[in-house]
Amino acid sequence: MLIEVFKSKIHRVRVTASDLNYIGSITIDEDLIEAAGLVVGERVYIVNVNNGERFDTYVIKGKRKSGEVCLNGPAARKVQKDDIIIIIAYAQMTPEEAGNFQPKIVFPDEKTNLLT
Repeated sequence: MLIEVFKSKIHRVRVTASDLNYIGSITIDEDLIEAAGLVVGERVYIVNVNNGERFDTYVIKGKRKSGEVCLNGPAARKVQKDDIIIIIAYAQMTPEEAGNFQPKIVFPDEKTNLLT
């Protein structure tokens, strides 16, 4: 049996832009992607601290050291620039694997979205 387990989180980043006229996804600074152990194209869940919205989308690589966090396509309607969001990823694993698994949690600077 497989269970879904919390894999990684980018905690409290600021939305830098939203682009309704894009096909979908969330663009994230490449440094943040790597630090959280995310994969381009991976499904992620977004929690908007400002308005309580919760939704899922997939990761697109943004420019390294840019602090970019941009919601694209329909997801752009669920956020506004400067909203604070949490980006969460889950993984499927056996209960035995989950017992030893350590998730990655990233706490970037909330104003710049850069790693300190």
